[in-house]
Amino acid sequence: MENNQPIIVKRVKKTAGGHHGGAWKIAFADFATAMMAFFLVMWLMSSATPEQKKLISGYFKDPIGFSESASPFVIDLGGSPTPAPDRTLNQQVEDQTEGEEREIEPAQVAPEQAEGLAEELERERLELLLQELQNKVEENPQLQRFKDQILFEITQDGLRIQIMDAENRPMFASGSAHLQPYFEDILLALAETIKAVPNKISVSGHTDAKPFAGAGDYGNWELSANRANAARRTLIAGGYDEAQVARVVGYASSALFDRDDPFNPVNRRIDIVVLTKKAQRAIEGEQDAAGAAGPDDAAAPDDGAAPPSGPPANPLPPGELRERLNIFEEGVLQLDPAGE
Repeated sequence: MENNQPIIVKRVKKTAGGHHGGAWKIAFADFATAMMAFFLVMWLMSSATPEQKKLISGYFKDPIGFSESASPFVIDLGGSPTPAPDRTLNQQVEDQTEGEEREIEPAQVAPEQAEGLAEELERERLELLLQELQNKVEENPQLQRFKDQILFEITQDGLRIQIMDAENRPMFASGSAHLQPYFEDILLALAETIKAVPNKISVSGHTDAKPFAGAGDYGNWELSANRANAARRTLIAGGYDEAQVARVVGYASSALFDRDDPFNPVNRRIDIVVLTKKAQRAIEGEQDAAGAAGPDDAAAPDDGAAPPSGPPANPLPPGELRERLNIFEEGVLQLDPAGE
């Protein structure tokens, strides 16, 4: 028996998911744009000065008043825009702008206040110099070995640099003004940094209380003065301007560092003071008074030649430099032979 029932075949057509549209992309782009604008506004609010904020506020309140400003931009990196009150339509902004201009007018500063501000700025400059000198000692391996012998401090006269003797490491040969090589290196390194400031310096020499063993009238007063002068010559050789030296003086043992032990090696020291303007005026006033009291007592320079000023044009080699600097030997001034 034949089966004539038809055969039905079902074919299932598989297709990919339909396109859902790109509306979400537009929404996300709008959100990203809004966030960027929000963070931009927050950055401008944190970085703008109060004056710039007032000008921005005035621009949105009255754009016409800013149409003839110095810059077409609300915030110009080259300078803040200047509103034009004569063109503004907002009288309140005009009055506010005029009030701000009156506040900007410079006020009269009393001389005492101006002097106080100048002293404060000078003190800050000396503190920066102190920090720079301390960093130089710490970073320079040659100076770091002697950091225990170098003392920095701010005083009422300025920045004082004290270079002291150690038990087995003196700055000068015993009883003379002959500089040791490492002490010369310290002074030359300090001169390079000190000359960066316009302040003048005072150089003073000190000894301990041990009496000078030499013969004649040469004693600790002469020795301390000669050592201070030897330090001055080293600074000049290192490039320091001679005209910036306000005073060179010897104190012998009259100003001991360690009063409890007058024979302590730290009492033998060289003090270099970077003077404040007030201390400099006091020193120059004393010198002027001394010059006015006895002008006829001033000695004329030898051969009519003016003393040299300023650093040497051509620095000498280290060996020759040390030989020229140490002209004080055994308390006697040793001058170069004639013709050299």
